[in-house]
Amino acid sequence: MSIQRSILLLLVLLFAGISFSRSQVSPTAYAQRFTIDAGGLGSLFQPDYGANHLFGLGAYVDVRLTRWIQPEFEGRWLRFNQFENVYQDNYLVGPRVPIHRFWKATPYAKVLVGMGSMNFQFNYAHGRFTDIAYGGGADIELSRHFTVRPVDFEYQQWPNWVQGTLYPWGVSAGISYRVWGAPH
Repeated sequence: MSIQRSILLLLVLLFAGISFSRSQVSPTAYAQRFTIDAGGLGSLFQPDYGANHLFGLGAYVDVRLTRWIQPEFEGRWLRFNQFENVYQDNYLVGPRVPIHRFWKATPYAKVLVGMGSMNFQFNYAHGRFTDIAYGGGADIELSRHFTVRPVDFEYQQWPNWVQGTLYPWGVSAGISYRVWGAPH
C-alpha cells in the first residue's frame, strides 16, 4: 500500500468518525433563546389631525421565541402638547423581525396591528379605530439585562377613521430590562 493511499484512507476514516460523532450542546446559531424584555418609551408623533405634535409615554414587551419569531406588544399614550384636547393612544401587537446583528446592535422591522383611540377637540367625541403600524428601529445591548432603543420609527394607518384614513407617524426612544432569559 502506497503512502498516498494510506493518507487517503486515514482522511476518509477521520471524516467518517467526525460525521458520526455527536456534540453535547447545540451550536449557538441553533440554540433556542427564549427571552422577555419589558421597557418604556418616550414618543413624539404627528397625529395627522390638528396642528400640534403630540408627546407621550409608552411601554413595550418583546418576546423572543426563536430567532425569527418575536412578537412585540406596545402601548402608547400621546397626552402631552394637546391642542384643543386632541390626543391619541395606541395598543398594538405584531411580529418584530431582526434584520442582522452586528456589534451589540440589532436593527429590526415590525408590523403591528391593534386599536388606536382618539379624543376630538374640546372633548366633543372619543373614538376607537383600527390601527396598523409599519416601522423599524434598532436595539443596542448595554449589559446582560439592559437594552437601549435609540430610535423606533412608526408610520401608522387608521383605515376606518371617520373621514377616510388617518396617517399618524412618529419616533420613539426608550430602554428595556431583560425580565427572563440569557443575553443574546
